Amino acid sequence: MRIGCVVMAAGDARRFGENKLAALFEGRPLILRALDAVPEEEFAAVAVVTQYPEVETLAERYGFIPVRNPHPDWGISHTIRLGLEALGDCDAAMFQVSDQPMLRRETVKAEVEFFRRHPDKLVGLGHNGVRGNPCIFPAAYFPELLELTEDHGGSSVIRRHEEELLLFEAPERELADADTRQALRAMAEKYRLV
Repeated sequence: MRIGCVVMAAGDARRFGENKLAALFEGRPLILRALDAVPEEEFAAVAVVTQYPEVETLAERYGFIPVRNPHPDWGISHTIRLGLEALGDCDAAMFQVSDQPMLRRETVKAEVEFFRRHPDKLVGLGHNGVRGNPCIFPAAYFPELLELTEDHGGSSVIRRHEEELLLFEAPERELADADTRQALRAMAEKYRLV
């Protein structure tokens, strides 16, 4: 089974006030933490969609496919489209965001292995019944993903098919994301990392 991975790293992060991907968490930029969390051996291809040349360079260094998104203002739907197109022919695709600094490679690997046992289902990382990211979509859902517009993402597709969703349990901390600098600091304090 050919599974692709799309690392979504194209957003403007307006609420963060600057390039969030460069923000440090425990001394390491969020983008490096995101790329480190990808178990590349599980994937036929890994595409990193970004507007930043320096992230394209990092993607190449990891052996991933750099994909330039010249229109991040078109919303997450455009990032999804570019990522899917870059993956080529895959049986499924995992979408991973870049602002979950405590997401572990081992957890992502286990989620992919879980999906391989349920290849017709939507699979999301979750904690106590609450869905988070990454999420894995079988190819049957690609047409719906490609029809998304503006800032409507994969959650829109999942909401239409809740009965097909399985959650793979993970520690709460791994699902935590940071939309603002304050949230990133609060996350570090909550998990006693500062």
